[in-house]
Amino acid sequence: MRVAEPTQLMDFLIAKMGGMARSSVKQLLGQRRVKVGNAVQTRHDFALKVGDVVTVSSGRGNSQLTHPKLKIVYEDDDLIVVNKQPGLLTVAATPGSSETTAYSILRAYVKKQNARAGIYVVHRLDRETSGLLVFARSEELQHYMREYWRELVQERTYIALAEGTLNPREGKITTWLTEDKRNAVVYSSPVDDGGDIAITNYKTLRTSPDGAYSLVELHLETGRTNQIRVHLASKGCPVVGDRKYGHGNENSPIDRLCLHAKVLAFIHPVTEKTVRFESPVPKEFNRVIV
Repeated sequence: MRVAEPTQLMDFLIAKMGGMARSSVKQLLGQRRVKVGNAVQTRHDFALKVGDVVTVSSGRGNSQLTHPKLKIVYEDDDLIVVNKQPGLLTVAATPGSSETTAYSILRAYVKKQNARAGIYVVHRLDRETSGLLVFARSEELQHYMREYWRELVQERTYIALAEGTLNPREGKITTWLTEDKRNAVVYSSPVDDGGDIAITNYKTLRTSPDGAYSLVELHLETGRTNQIRVHLASKGCPVVGDRKYGHGNENSPIDRLCLHAKVLAFIHPVTEKTVRFESPVPKEFNRVIV
């Protein structure tokens, strides 16, 4: 969890840990389960600076997740929130596949803690999209979160590196999307053609000096398949590296789909408190804009 403004460690943890009581936070500190950067911190009044990274260990024995493509950013008895790197599927595309996925990595992790433990996918990111993902620790919780996902999610922000310059630089894109599952592609219509309505709010943060690329912040009002990729392509500014809706790696400055799930805030289904997580924007995105 990255610190966005100066504050004390106690206040930061209470805000980030779903309304956890002060006594519970002090217990975490006393158990040496809180780190600021790479250093264990036990003082509740420790002054945090902008950019500090705070991590809380799960306290579930000696089992730790160490994988170059997946990092746990939050864990409790009900949920696990992870930061996924590009190139990793959320879950296997076909049953029985032996491909490594975010799901298979987490499943092995929880099995080390408890052989009977399970992990359940709440939502997905495309293989080449990086950023924040939520998994449930029970099937019941998975079903609940999937059914009420739109009501639970308070903020969902993505960052994209797009080709060209959006006109206008800030606005709302509303179209109707139809998914062709046979060809694994989504079609967009500016009028209601029977598809699912999709709404994306966008804001251009920076544009490269030559206007070739733009760093764009996107807030989703709906969460349709490939929504951001289709919407930016419909504006003539596809996501850099998008092979399906853009120009792929042809003259691309980065060898990946440049889309990142930066912020995810939702009502914790058990504590009923809002929890908010933020993942840093990939450095390579910013380097293209300079």
